[in-house]
Amino acid sequence: MVEKADVQVRRVYDEAGEQDGVRVLVDRLWPRGMTKIKAALDEWCKDVAPSTALRKWYNHDPAKFEEFARRYGVELEQVERGTALQHLRDLAVDRRLTLLTGTKNPDISEAAVLADILRR
Repeated sequence: MVEKADVQVRRVYDEAGEQDGVRVLVDRLWPRGMTKIKAALDEWCKDVAPSTALRKWYNHDPAKFEEFARRYGVELEQVERGTALQHLRDLAVDRRLTLLTGTKNPDISEAAVLADILRR
């Protein structure tokens, strides 16, 4: 039996916790007002982020989340994003992975979509 990956989603603006494990920012753009020290990142994996066109279309509209997740899933099949997604899978093999985003509602962000995929 294969264990599901231990992946959580948090806002990058929240203080880092001991239980975070590996902290990876998955946004394409650096979060406003955030310093590298305060972010306490292990990595910034911007290659896994949705395209600029998809991000702008979605604009974090809750009514568009389901369609955003579908379109983003298609984008993740592209070579560059697929390689970045595999990297996240590798990070989550034997430790907790915390996907970070600067969005106000991380439950409807690309980090939430990625966490769902990684837990499968």
